[in-house]
Amino acid sequence: MTTTTKSSGGSGGNSTEATTIAPEERAGLLNRMIVRPEIGALLGALVVFLFFSIITDKFLSPLGVSTWLDDASTLGITAVAVAMLMIGGEFDLSAGVMTASTALLTGLLAVHAGWNIWLALVVSLAFALAVGALNGWLVMRTGLPSFIVTLGTFLALQGVNLGVTRWVTGTVQVSGIRGAGGYQSAGWVFASTTNIGGARLQASVVWFIVVTAIAALVLVRTRFGNWVFAVGGSLPSARAVGVPAVRTKIVLFMTTAFAAWIVGACNLMRFASVQANQGVGLEFQYIIAAVVGGCLLTGGFGSVVGAAIGALIFGMARQGIVFARWDSDWFMLFLGVLLLAAVLVNNAFKKRAERVRR
Repeated sequence: MTTTTKSSGGSGGNSTEATTIAPEERAGLLNRMIVRPEIGALLGALVVFLFFSIITDKFLSPLGVSTWLDDASTLGITAVAVAMLMIGGEFDLSAGVMTASTALLTGLLAVHAGWNIWLALVVSLAFALAVGALNGWLVMRTGLPSFIVTLGTFLALQGVNLGVTRWVTGTVQVSGIRGAGGYQSAGWVFASTTNIGGARLQASVVWFIVVTAIAALVLVRTRFGNWVFAVGGSLPSARAVGVPAVRTKIVLFMTTAFAAWIVGACNLMRFASVQANQGVGLEFQYIIAAVVGGCLLTGGFGSVVGAAIGALIFGMARQGIVFARWDSDWFMLFLGVLLLAAVLVNNAFKKRAERVRR
């Protein structure tokens, strides 16, 4: 309830108007904020932003802003997809190594087989989607935890990356992509730069924004998004009301593979080479970014916008530490503290959200 009070003066005709917000309206606004999974990540991002803005001048310079946005973008593209999968109640430990697998396959076909790079990209995309579909099918068919299934995929892909790359090239690296047919157009799509106010923004930042926007719309505005929350909250209940659980989870695994393909393509076009061990370890950073963004490890609750903000926190902290000239080892301490704090905050927010919804 809003109360408005008016008063008028005599000869001068002056009037004053005061508007007050009733306590129940303030409580309603607070409750609406609390039920948003990403609110904790937003507050955390604000704290990190203000902290590094104060202690180092480089952080807010055009170069500084473009650097931490670039860092956050390649992490955030896949973190957003991983967040959707986690909301659906599953994990994908192969997402990090998939960025290398797709880039290596593209590079081998374009450089060593002489294919046009666009055709090589299509084949590597088909490979990624097939692996993602296989992961989802195995999880649903066998009933094994996705942690175990995708750990097996992670190890298999890592072995294939090293073995095939060394067999074809004699090294553990594929390079020379700039000489492949179609590189100019592919490079523009995946690795071009845009100057805005002195900052050089990479194409990956644009991909990051587009992927986040599409994922957010799908999750909160479509029937598929409702299915994702349903299968993550309670798989038996979702099946009981007719949700196509198997199809939903397979599509989610394919989505993480697709996001990894985008990151692999961006890295390959930008650096013109790829290492066979690239991406190893990133899978945990994707999960941490999603958890920081409000996703619960148990599924059924979370936000892709929050995961994007979580990736932004990563980028700001990692580059902020560099700008402050601290030892980079402190970043791992930051990750550990951030993960524990995020889990505690998310659990508290979920309990409060459940009370509000009642």
